[in-house]
Amino acid sequence: MHADSGAAQQAAPTFNAGNAAYRAGHWQDALGHYEAALALHPGMAAAALQRARCLVQLQQWLPAREAFAVTLRMGPVPNDLGQQAIHYSAWLEAGHLCRQTGQEQQALQAYQRALQLAPQRHEAPLALARVLEAGGQWDAAARAYQEALQCAATQGTGRVREVHLHMARYRLERGDAERAQLSLQAALTQADALADSPDDAAEIRIDIGECLLRLGRREEALATWTLASQATREPTLARLAALSYHFNLWQDAIDVSRRNVALHPASAWAHWNLAYVLNQCWHMDEAQTVLLQAEALAPLPGAAELRASMAARRGDADAALLQYLALAEAPDATVVHKASTAMCALYSDRLSAEAVADLHRRLFAPLGVGARSPQGFQRAPLQGRRIRLGLVSQDFHHHHPVNLFMQPVLREFDRSRFEVFVYCTGTTYDAQTERARQRCDHWLQVSHLSNAQLARQIDSDGIDVLLDQAGPTDPQRLGLYAQRAAPVQASYLGYPSSSGLPQMDWIIGDAVVTPVGHEAQYSERIARLPGTVFCYAPEADYPYPAYPAAHARRPLTFGSFNNLPKLTPHTLLLWAQVLAAVPGSRLLLKAPSLGDATAVCLLGERLQALGVDLARVEFRGPVLLSEMMAEYADVDIALDPVPYNGGTTTLQALWMGVPVICKRGSSFVSRMGASFMAAAGLPEWVAEDDAGYVRIAVKQARNRQALLALKQGLRARLQSLPAWDVVQHTRNLEAALEAMCMEAFAGQAQSSSPAAISGNNTSV
Repeated sequence: MHADSGAAQQAAPTFNAGNAAYRAGHWQDALGHYEAALALHPGMAAAALQRARCLVQLQQWLPAREAFAVTLRMGPVPNDLGQQAIHYSAWLEAGHLCRQTGQEQQALQAYQRALQLAPQRHEAPLALARVLEAGGQWDAAARAYQEALQCAATQGTGRVREVHLHMARYRLERGDAERAQLSLQAALTQADALADSPDDAAEIRIDIGECLLRLGRREEALATWTLASQATREPTLARLAALSYHFNLWQDAIDVSRRNVALHPASAWAHWNLAYVLNQCWHMDEAQTVLLQAEALAPLPGAAELRASMAARRGDADAALLQYLALAEAPDATVVHKASTAMCALYSDRLSAEAVADLHRRLFAPLGVGARSPQGFQRAPLQGRRIRLGLVSQDFHHHHPVNLFMQPVLREFDRSRFEVFVYCTGTTYDAQTERARQRCDHWLQVSHLSNAQLARQIDSDGIDVLLDQAGPTDPQRLGLYAQRAAPVQASYLGYPSSSGLPQMDWIIGDAVVTPVGHEAQYSERIARLPGTVFCYAPEADYPYPAYPAAHARRPLTFGSFNNLPKLTPHTLLLWAQVLAAVPGSRLLLKAPSLGDATAVCLLGERLQALGVDLARVEFRGPVLLSEMMAEYADVDIALDPVPYNGGTTTLQALWMGVPVICKRGSSFVSRMGASFMAAAGLPEWVAEDDAGYVRIAVKQARNRQALLALKQGLRARLQSLPAWDVVQHTRNLEAALEAMCMEAFAGQAQSSSPAAISGNNTSV
């Protein structure tokens, strides 16, 4: 006993130093101190527990599990409440770790052991309820939830409210908005009973509003958020503004942000949040003014990134790229900085296709250091079973392009050959999200999982081939693919360029966007689908315009419905030349940003500088998608931007009877238009250079009757072609995926998955 006391005294300073480092978030330093303390006093349970916690923070999952087991093997000392509390925490947190790494049964066992140690505490039954609900054990989960509430009630109404809030968050994490709303309503009742501050109640109402939006109860959600907007606390209003923007309530986001600034005029962050929202909503001039006001109050580390975004939104991709590059090459660069740089490069008029490819490799290849080998996965032979296909996406919602293209493919997948898992990394829910959920075999809400946790889930599900449908547009998930989460990984639809990741095995393209001879532009191998890689088969009914004879007698109207960043200086110069070469013609420009007068003014000034008479130009802002599709009737010929071609907008134009003039570039992103027009049997609409682009405009504008005849029958033409047959497209995609798997698994040595870690006496 005396020896233990002496060892404890000797280890105490080192243990305390570890605590200081831990509180500061210096996990590696803290780990070193705790290990040193344990070397001095091996029986120091508090240091053993803290060591396990450090390993969790460092995402060293298997060592962390063993560290918890070491702590638990020390055992609680009878009548020592402090030691029993350590033991309780170790069981509880070991359970959390097991749950996070997909070991639900072991998590349940750990929580039950914690509950036995301290039946009066609410954390263990609450954790049990969470895991039981995730496993569909609803009755047992309800009992555990009720037990957690009863335990919390002995500690006051405030603790009961916390239990409801925690349960609501858990339910939202797995996408169960209906049950989450019930917990939140209960929490709000408790808040009212406690006469909480309006801000505390507003925080709950913000969450309730999000649930209601996910459930499609828009009017109730807006009424709830209107009540929440009466809050006065700065972080509360900032969160409400961010969620409003996230759910496309742009004006509400701006109004709440303005109120935040009015209430907190000395806050740099209130100004910053307003500047950010204004920029996102295309009010760039005002955003710049507010950003300057924010910087006058305090230095802001994100100011350079926001200015780069402003430049990109103004269509000055080269200026934006220089600013993003400076951020991406800084010592403290984040993956978000790198992703923004990569995406901006696709818009540049100055970078060659090879330079863009090299930039992607330079930015993202380092993420794959220490990646898992493709041979490190255990999979059953393919013969006699379905291929397990995983789709990782945050975009199954509203009118996102990935959702528009993937919904019909999900509908048509051959379930006798493929078992489809969707890993939803997003948090936006609507009717389209629910439709996608119904169309897959397994839907997993994984937005709350780290990349390491998600990789463990994907491997546990036995995924054979994993599709990335975002690329740098979802930067936080790039590490998932870089460290390899499946034996076969492929990029499809979400990003029109190479990922730059050596671990991305394939990019799915076609013979035009990824032609033979362009292999050096890709870190991936190329799988070429027949026709075009994008199959546009909309499920919504968009009435086809009549296009009567009078259309051939009106002034010819060129048009573009592309977002403003695609309207590069090169693009606008090209379009100015088209207008000059076709006297009397007009130009209709439509984009979300053009609902803002300052954006219209900016674009108008750029066109005027190129000699365009603005009397010949019409600017239109955003409307509902069905209304936007109808507006194509006002366009005779669409003009494709360069170098970043239209994707969804070009296919929508064709679907509504509007042929598109495009220029064949040297990269995936600049050859999409050529791919679409070739698949439509209209190669004469594809130019090889700028002069050819203008010549095509002149030629096609000259014969209005031939143009009218083409427009009148264009949709029927498309529907008769293989590239617009989504059933055949899905069969082609399935064949490509099957070939990837057959090649990868042919003769592959089967390796075992990592064994579960267990202590000598205690299993965690």
